[in-house]
Amino acid sequence: MRIRHKPWAKPELYASSFFIQEPDSIKGHWLEQFKKQQPFYIELGCGKGGFISQAAAVDQNINWLAVDIKFEMLGLAKRNVERVYKEKNIPTDNVLLTAHNIERIDLMLDENDKTDRIYINFCNPWPRSKHKKRRLTHPRQLMNYRKFLKIGSEIHFKTDDDELFAESLDYFKECGFSVKYITYDLHNSGYEPNIMTEHEKMFSDEGIKIKFLIAVMEEMK
Repeated sequence: MRIRHKPWAKPELYASSFFIQEPDSIKGHWLEQFKKQQPFYIELGCGKGGFISQAAAVDQNINWLAVDIKFEMLGLAKRNVERVYKEKNIPTDNVLLTAHNIERIDLMLDENDKTDRIYINFCNPWPRSKHKKRRLTHPRQLMNYRKFLKIGSEIHFKTDDDELFAESLDYFKECGFSVKYITYDLHNSGYEPNIMTEHEKMFSDEGIKIKFLIAVMEEMK
């Protein structure tokens, strides 16, 4: 999805106290960027921030990092975080945003940035065979995530795309993850809690069922 250029986005982000301008320089030291040492969650491909703005504000006992490649998206995410935190009258001490190509996530995170959970919400399905390696759930990516995930850490994955979901199940198994929860119709599954993203609402309004799973990282055999 293309998004119109927003000349205000980068200046606003650079002026923000919770935006990291040079994420590669933080490699190995992400846990130190937060005021409190507590569980560390990452959202990959945060878009306009519909998820991160709600999830991070719900529990101040979790530290959150949201990553996206587009400054235009991150500018909107920054504004959404500020709006939600202002409504709740809480400081933005537990949330950070940064711009990075997730395909090269290992340039900004390593084994010292131990992560308790990753969220991947409605990533690009890249349906053409020659592009599938760009999927955020592709084995190439999952093996990168293993470098900074803890054993027992979870990946929460949501999508509207049937093929991506089915093939991702194979990807997770191939890379040493077990699936502890799965549903092919999230909104009728009774699963709680669920924070609805912008894409999730759009697809649901179109009658498309939302697929969701929780994968747990195991020791590689």
